Amino acid sequence: MEFSCRLSSWAETRVEIKESVRGQDIFIIQTIPRDVNTAVMELLIMAYALKTACARNIIGVIPYFPYSKQSKMRKRGSIVCKLLASMLAKAGLTHIITMDLHQKEIQGFFSFPVDNLRASPFLLQYIQEEIPNYRNAVIVAKSPDAAKRAQSYAERLRLGLAVIHGEAQCTELDMDDGRHSPPMVKNATVHPGLELPLMMAKEKPPITVVGDVGGRIAIIVDDIIDDVESFVAAAEILKERGAYKIYVMATHGILSAEAPRLIEESSIDEVVVTNTVPHEVQKLQCPKIKTVDISLILSEAIRRIHNGESMAYLFRNITVDD
Repeated sequence: MEFSCRLSSWAETRVEIKESVRGQDIFIIQTIPRDVNTAVMELLIMAYALKTACARNIIGVIPYFPYSKQSKMRKRGSIVCKLLASMLAKAGLTHIITMDLHQKEIQGFFSFPVDNLRASPFLLQYIQEEIPNYRNAVIVAKSPDAAKRAQSYAERLRLGLAVIHGEAQCTELDMDDGRHSPPMVKNATVHPGLELPLMMAKEKPPITVVGDVGGRIAIIVDDIIDDVESFVAAAEILKERGAYKIYVMATHGILSAEAPRLIEESSIDEVVVTNTVPHEVQKLQCPKIKTVDISLILSEAIRRIHNGESMAYLFRNITVDD
């Protein structure tokens, strides 16, 4: 099927469908480039054009789901991921295929089916085939939040586990949300007899590595690599603790801003990501970045949905923590 997607003189996206789609299953493959908002708007307009053209099913294939980090309330902000899910449903999408959502609970934002595929089988295969002497490795979580994912990798590979914990880490759970508002007001009137218990402020311990990495290969696993400062800091700590080689593995390699330069100048030996997000330019800037192709599982998911086959095969041996 042929689409015509162009910009008008006012930089508005205009979509024209070149042939009939009435009663057909349509798959829109939309990767998310640097201009996230434009990609989202194009997806919405394409879906709505197909809906008004009477397509039977409109399935969005979105390997990296944008705004997935904004799935929790932050101060007086908004849950943008929920808004995007509602917009996609309103535009006409009836199904979504994606990969490694930042929070698996995001699936509950949608009013239609979501297939959240996993990249872990491909990354595990890379470890086994491309990392020499991987049996001498230890899987590392760069913060306690990533411990479950790291534990899943360690159990599958029969390797040890290490967790970095301490004041250098800043996790999502430490950020303020709407429950901390309104702010405290000096000399505020307190209702007589109302005495709420005071909450002690958090104070993180000095940074430490829970687990032995001395003389080992350290493999840091996560779902997204965006700003790499935390990964670089983790690599420095692991190097100080005796790790002689450091790998970073993640599904989505967003690698924004100065990420390629920081990786090149860091103690990290290799960064392995999948091709859910285009990162060819970053690879040219930093030869340490390697790519794992996951197109096979996406194409198989498309085939199975179109033929009405079960998706269970794609989730065999997959756990909640993967």
